[in-house]
Amino acid sequence: MIRTAAVVGTGLIGTSTGLALSRRDVHVHLLDADESAARVAAARGAGIFGPPTGPVDLAVIAVPPAQVARVLAEQQRRRLAHAYTDVASVKSPTALAVSHAAVHHPSYVGGHPMAGSERSGPLAARADLFEGRTWVLTPGPETSSAVLNQALAAVSLCGAVPVVMEPDAHDRAVALVSHAPHLVAALMAARLAGASREPLALAGQGVRDVIRVAGGEPTLWTDIVRSNAPAIAEVLGDLMKDLEGLTRALNSLEVSDPDAEDALVLLKDLLLRGQDGWAAVHEPGGALPVGQVTLTIPLTDRPGEVDRLIQAAEGSGIEADGIRLSWSGTSTRLSALLAAPPRTAEAVRRRLADDGWRVSVAAGSS
Repeated sequence: MIRTAAVVGTGLIGTSTGLALSRRDVHVHLLDADESAARVAAARGAGIFGPPTGPVDLAVIAVPPAQVARVLAEQQRRRLAHAYTDVASVKSPTALAVSHAAVHHPSYVGGHPMAGSERSGPLAARADLFEGRTWVLTPGPETSSAVLNQALAAVSLCGAVPVVMEPDAHDRAVALVSHAPHLVAALMAARLAGASREPLALAGQGVRDVIRVAGGEPTLWTDIVRSNAPAIAEVLGDLMKDLEGLTRALNSLEVSDPDAEDALVLLKDLLLRGQDGWAAVHEPGGALPVGQVTLTIPLTDRPGEVDRLIQAAEGSGIEADGIRLSWSGTSTRLSALLAAPPRTAEAVRRRLADDGWRVSVAAGSS
């Protein structure tokens, strides 16, 4: 049971953690080397500014990866909390630094919420930032079960879904799904930095989606990438091979080039693999974010029914990217599948049912 907590570092993740815990009636204290950031976080309702008078149940160290071990040791010396976790997005170097630091290892468990934004700072924080998102925990060999349970309780209070992983496995995974994509977005955005006004005037949602995360804070991302460089380099090395092959294919796409047909095959194969990757992330059945509940609604061919359902779903708090349509050839039926956070799924189901929709929870959904 967590009644009191402290957040050390009141950027986007730290302040969002404070907001999420505070709304669950946890008494949160906010600390930051930048006093103004902590005061802004307090003004937003993430907790109260300043240290507690005695140890809190859990302290969340929300500083860049390279600073975690130092700040953890410092706060343990001050007896800030009974249990400690962090939110650093790279775990192996963090775990190594903590193992070499003068800290009490049983009271610490590594952590990383898989949530964020291209914006930074306490003003960008949201209480629902972690809702339905994965929150990785990386207990060390000395982490006590009581401390792990405290971290699990905090993750639950924040509305996230806990996943326990080894630090190395975590770092390889985030290199693929977070760190390398961020650098690819930065590379594409850098191409636009020197562009003239004419092409920029044509920029639509597609390019905005591609470069969205490139707006992240460069100093923080420099620290993240440096801490996970080998794993990221491996992903980018494979990507570079695809880019080299694609570039050769594009240069061959002339009617008179005897290799043009092979180039078209390569191009189509790349686009198909890209479509498969998109589906692996977005489509239900393998694709919904971990921990999301899938609500299934059978549809008829009545005109406007899909539009009415989309409006009803969005009115119930389901984002547009959490709505999928699925066609069953065996039953010749079109169905809508909605991805809902576990904490609100039942309320969404009841609301849609009250509006006349037949809603069921997909088998195996949790």
